[in-house]
Amino acid sequence: MNAFSSVAVAITALAVTLPASAQFAKPEDAIKYRKSALFVMQQNFGRVAAMAAGKAPFDAKVAAESAAVAEYMSKLPWAAFGEGTEKGDTRAKPELWKESAKFHEYADKMQAEMSKLALAAKAGNLDGIKTAVGATGGACKSCHDAYRKE
Repeated sequence: MNAFSSVAVAITALAVTLPASAQFAKPEDAIKYRKSALFVMQQNFGRVAAMAAGKAPFDAKVAAESAAVAEYMSKLPWAAFGEGTEKGDTRAKPELWKESAKFHEYADKMQAEMSKLALAAKAGNLDGIKTAVGATGGACKSCHDAYRKE
């Protein structure tokens, strides 16, 4: 993905998320939105993680672009975990809505780690990327373990 495409994705995502919570006509729309945002984030994070693990050739430019998209996307899904979205086509556990503050702490932690990953990838240092991938993956896992059905 080139820089222009990354910017276009970011601008488009920003345009459709302001204000995100007000745009959902139905709970199903919110669920679809958050799943889509999480999917795009995961795909871009996964690309960087594969490079860090040696499963894909390291390309500093691709790593930086993918990490930047993942960082941006990490900010989007949380508005779509509103009232009424605990039912339907979701893998979210019911505990998520009972422990909202803790859930948001996990989300904040993941976003902070994703920002560190984006900085490491921008610097182009594979060792720094490996460290940041581990921390980011750990932040994702802690939330999944607590609040996602397998």
